[in-house]
Amino acid sequence: MAPPSAVSPQRTASSDKPSAAVPHEPGISESKAKVQMPKFPGPPEFTDKHAERDYLKGRLAAAFRIFGKYGFDEGVAGHITMRDPVQPDTFWVNPFGVAFSLIKKSDLIQVDHEGSIVDGGPVRLLNAAAFMIHGAVHKARPDVLCAAHSHSIYGRSFCSLGRKLDMITQDSCSFHNDHVLYESFNGIVLAEKEGNDIAACLGDKKAALLQNHGLLTVGGTIEAAVFWFLSLEKCCQAQLAADAAAGGRGHTTIKIDDDDAAFTYKTIGTPRAGWFSAKPLFDVIEKESGADYLQ
Repeated sequence: MAPPSAVSPQRTASSDKPSAAVPHEPGISESKAKVQMPKFPGPPEFTDKHAERDYLKGRLAAAFRIFGKYGFDEGVAGHITMRDPVQPDTFWVNPFGVAFSLIKKSDLIQVDHEGSIVDGGPVRLLNAAAFMIHGAVHKARPDVLCAAHSHSIYGRSFCSLGRKLDMITQDSCSFHNDHVLYESFNGIVLAEKEGNDIAACLGDKKAALLQNHGLLTVGGTIEAAVFWFLSLEKCCQAQLAADAAAGGRGHTTIKIDDDDAAFTYKTIGTPRAGWFSAKPLFDVIEKESGADYLQ
């Protein structure tokens, strides 16, 4: 049997009465409820846009190394883009055909909204699908610095179900009312209309489940877009496993209450939380690679 505190609020004094203001911790005292999470630090700020560009290109190269480490590359599919701070109507992207795990800052290519390569590394090949999807997203969402898309195994598996995520774990609450389902698949995205339709469906959300295709995440920082992608991939994996386990027993998963999910989102689903949550990923890839992606 579980200890009493696990099943019912404990009252030791009137000042320790359970607080209804903290729905994710039933029975916590009002005094303890006032203890706040520390404020997250934020990304560096720049006055020199060229210095900012150089820094962000290094972070974008690191992002590809992270995707490569987690197996989000398959052949030549997948792309991450970064809006250029010097020329905001252009973005940087991986050259077509270069492995994620080998990408360096000097390999990245700069593309305008006409699909022309205006600067970059020695391999100046552009993935047309990358331009169609990301170009449309960057044009429609001036708040988006970075967009990430790849054909990850659990993401594309979940996207075959034609449904959004259920709020069944704390982590899934990061996407509470902040992701969409794009209910169309017309082959490889090579048409401008398809890219515009994806951008329109995404709206002001941070993630999209592209039916029969894969995941798309965006962020006001490279780190946030990368973390949301990894987290969404794991949420898809968790739901696939949980649905299978529950279904095998003739049951369904237990869903998190809407109010509790919204409360949790305010802590773990914000842009700053996304940026900070990615810090360990970038720290580890720098250590493991010797930061050779900065070349």
